Amino acid sequence: MRAPKKAKKRAEGASSNVFSMFEQAQIQEFKEAFTIMDQNRDGYIDNNDLRDTFTALGRINVKQEEIDEMLKEAPGPINFTVFLTMFGEKLKGADPEDTILNAFKVFDPEGKGTLKKDFVTKMLTTQADRFSPEEVEQMFAAFPPDVAGNLDYKNLVYEQQSE
Repeated sequence: MRAPKKAKKRAEGASSNVFSMFEQAQIQEFKEAFTIMDQNRDGYIDNNDLRDTFTALGRINVKQEEIDEMLKEAPGPINFTVFLTMFGEKLKGADPEDTILNAFKVFDPEGKGTLKKDFVTKMLTTQADRFSPEEVEQMFAAFPPDVAGNLDYKNLVYEQQSE
């Protein structure tokens, strides 16, 4: 009986401090990412939410074992505080470039290093802090996709950081 209580107390302590690890703008960005992944809008990311997120990203045949492994990384049900805590633990000591690359990699589970221009446009204009058509046009003018319509996000991250 004592061990679960201790674990619960530790988890609560970790979660209450997690908001101090990030700036308010970063917390808002994580909240937007969480909302995108919480497909059924119940406040938790579960098996079905992950499967739906992968499907939305064009990855249809995700093995149940892969989803189970992802869910096992969490200490329990994944609400926003747990989600933020997990990212905080993963990002400790990470370089800004790595942090940005890892954010792009969420949408690139096969690790190709590129995202379809149409997908990026849709995400930027329909989710979170929505880009205007002009802002999207400016981004693609600065970082044009290749002839197949793929945006090389690694190039975008490293070019953006060196400016």
